[in-house]
Amino acid sequence: MSAQKKTQTKRKSTTNRKTGTARKSSSTRKKSSSKKVNIPVYKTIILCLSIIILCLVLLLITTLPKKSVSEPETYSITERFEEYPPKTEPEKLSSPEIQLEEKKPEIEKAKPESKPAPEPKKETPAKQTETKKQEEKKSEPAPQIKKSADKPKEKEKPAPANTFGFEKAKNKAQLIFVFDDGGQNLEHLKKFLELPFPITVAVLPQITHSQEAAQMVRKSGNELILHQPMQSVNPNINPGPGAITPNMSEEEIKQQLFTNINQIGPIAGMNNHEGSGITADIDKMEIILKATEQAGIYFLDSRTNVETKVPYVANGLGYTYYERNIFLDNEKTRANALSEIKKGLALANKNGSVIMIGHVWSADFLPALLKEIYPELISQGYTFSVVSKSNAQKR
Repeated sequence: MSAQKKTQTKRKSTTNRKTGTARKSSSTRKKSSSKKVNIPVYKTIILCLSIIILCLVLLLITTLPKKSVSEPETYSITERFEEYPPKTEPEKLSSPEIQLEEKKPEIEKAKPESKPAPEPKKETPAKQTETKKQEEKKSEPAPQIKKSADKPKEKEKPAPANTFGFEKAKNKAQLIFVFDDGGQNLEHLKKFLELPFPITVAVLPQITHSQEAAQMVRKSGNELILHQPMQSVNPNINPGPGAITPNMSEEEIKQQLFTNINQIGPIAGMNNHEGSGITADIDKMEIILKATEQAGIYFLDSRTNVETKVPYVANGLGYTYYERNIFLDNEKTRANALSEIKKGLALANKNGSVIMIGHVWSADFLPALLKEIYPELISQGYTFSVVSKSNAQKR
């Protein structure tokens, strides 16, 4: 019996232990479950409160400086005047007219009272005659010497200042201006024909305004020449209608030249348009120079090729010719044209004359520049001429 009791007591103790541990575990579970529920809520409440407090602090920081501190750097002048209007008295803002009107009564008060004019004394007949004589003397006109003295002297017109820095001409050096590519634009051509000095205009043949441009040049009294198209060294460049090309025979060249001359003639001479290939060809140039001699016109070598054979052929035939010295508008700017003109003046002073070629398509600046510099060129002693009347012939 004692052994059974012992086993029973052991079993009870173990069961009690198990139930105790079970109860403890359940209680701990309850506590842990209650903690898991309460902690997130607490944290969220704290987080919300901290966010609200932070927003309030930021609002206070942003609003308080605007009320207390002014920031002049961020305002424009008008904003400064609008936010901080100047405190001025109304009297200072009144216009000067109002101030004068307000002061008028004081000025009027200060004026002395006008006294009645004294009655005129009765004069005797002798005194009346004397007063009449005095009045007649006063009414007499002043002598002519005084009138001439009163007239202002006419001011002499000052000579134009040397604003462009042109050197003085030596022995009345001649300036010859030639303008190529006439016949393309009549409005551009008009600007050159209005220049105050004589010019030579080279008109292209067989284009839209060839004949009309030639008539305009002749009516203006300027010199007209044929701007004869010729093939350049580059065969891909088209010189235009009525051109002389390397594959043409002597008869074809002559026929082409006389066709072009008759279209825009009468003319004084001709020069080459393009033509770097033809002017370097001795045979072709011999045909051309003989044709110009036959037509009674001169040849002006535009010198589009440094290897031109015109001087060699002309010397061999005993013909005279002309050649271009300066291109004014290879670079189409006013500064460049002015620089080239100065180079031309130096050549004119050295050789007695200079031939300068420009183009009608530079009408947007070149005629205006030439009109502007013309008075100074005259004052410096330069003279102007056309090609045929110049002393620029080459032999």
